[in-house]
Amino acid sequence: MVQPQEPEFEQAYNELLSTLNDSTLFERHPEFKKVIPVVSIPERVIQFRVVWENDKGELEVNRGYRVQFNSALGPYKGGLRFHPTVNLSILKFLGYEQIFKNALTGLNIGGGKGGADFDPKGRSDAEIRRFCVSFMRQLARYIGQDTDVPAGDINVGGREIGFLFGAYKQMRNSWEGVLTGKGLSWGGSLIRPEATGYGLVYYVEKMIETATNGKENFAGKRVAISGSGNVAQYAALKVIELGGSVVSLSDSTGSIISQQGINVAQIEAIAAGKLKRESLAEITQVSAFSTGGIKYIKGVRPWTYVGQVDVALPSATQNEISGEEAKALVSAGCKYVAEGSNMGSTQEAIDVFEAQRIQSSSAAPAIWYAPGKAANCGGVAVSGLEMAQNSQRTQWTSEEVDAKLKDIMINCFNNCLNTAVAYSSESNKEALPSLVKGANIAGFVKVANAMFDQGDVF
Repeated sequence: MVQPQEPEFEQAYNELLSTLNDSTLFERHPEFKKVIPVVSIPERVIQFRVVWENDKGELEVNRGYRVQFNSALGPYKGGLRFHPTVNLSILKFLGYEQIFKNALTGLNIGGGKGGADFDPKGRSDAEIRRFCVSFMRQLARYIGQDTDVPAGDINVGGREIGFLFGAYKQMRNSWEGVLTGKGLSWGGSLIRPEATGYGLVYYVEKMIETATNGKENFAGKRVAISGSGNVAQYAALKVIELGGSVVSLSDSTGSIISQQGINVAQIEAIAAGKLKRESLAEITQVSAFSTGGIKYIKGVRPWTYVGQVDVALPSATQNEISGEEAKALVSAGCKYVAEGSNMGSTQEAIDVFEAQRIQSSSAAPAIWYAPGKAANCGGVAVSGLEMAQNSQRTQWTSEEVDAKLKDIMINCFNNCLNTAVAYSSESNKEALPSLVKGANIAGFVKVANAMFDQGDVF
């Protein structure tokens, strides 16, 4: 089932199975064990070559993929990633997580993921357009609004979605909501760029309120964030709006740290720089960073440099908090960790957080950890809302979409919390419930029940 050459997928598979085993789920519902070997193999894996022409008139070849993992709850839904590190293991891990993440939104969408080992950095718009047309030429026959609805992911933003949608429309002679993340003037949804970051903060807001019996919120909290793309930017802006202080952001070149707090003007400068494909090292040279005690540290992640911190939001890529960095966050007094990225913490880090959740002390407070499949499901939730708007040929206001997003995130948190309590096998009843167990069990049970009903498992 899990191949030795697929380490990322193996990690996601083991993380899910270990939490299901470490609960009363199989004891109370032994029939669910049948689902594991079925749900852990994709319904379909599509691999293809992408042949395209660069600006020099030379042919280049890339590998393209679409992993259609599970359609029990609805059409496959998940992003497309263009990055040189893309391989089948990474896409299977992302698609596997997507099954249960999408289940937690409460929307009728299945799980999938795709992409190519194409690197858009340094490429002209014309080259990216030609690549997207060639990529869609291979993918178009396998997707559709009722079959598979891809979205964007790393290096696939509004420009790429536009090129891909235009190619699909011409090839199929059909205007349909087959891709999400579209432009606002032709079927896109308001709040979509902000959705993952906003949703992450709405989820953590409920964590804080629940852990403190409503006595605390983001006001006065010091928040460490990694990443500097859409997720990190909008999470940071929402934290500031709610009264928190953002002490870090990062990218692949290094981290910026500000003990005084990164301000809105600096986040806007980062957003403008990222549109130009600039690194944080370059962006921090502009005038917006001349005040506020901003320190740029090359080649590091922020977790061991932020000092005292209340909340950590990994929002860059997978496995960005190691076991040692998790211990550093414990020592820094961190109380809440929630993943804006997919599988943002290594298993060693999760073990540190879960142990600290149960065995807190006066020297180090309890940490409450929320996995990405729950905490960052706001992005795909608003993609689902975009699909609904496309079906109705309408567009909702920002306020309407934001209200629906917040409701989805609150319902997701409550589902994770209640499921964790219902299936807990822990002797320490005073500890905070395990949100990673709650998320895994709640998503799995919903998908498993649908698979039994449809005869996928019997």
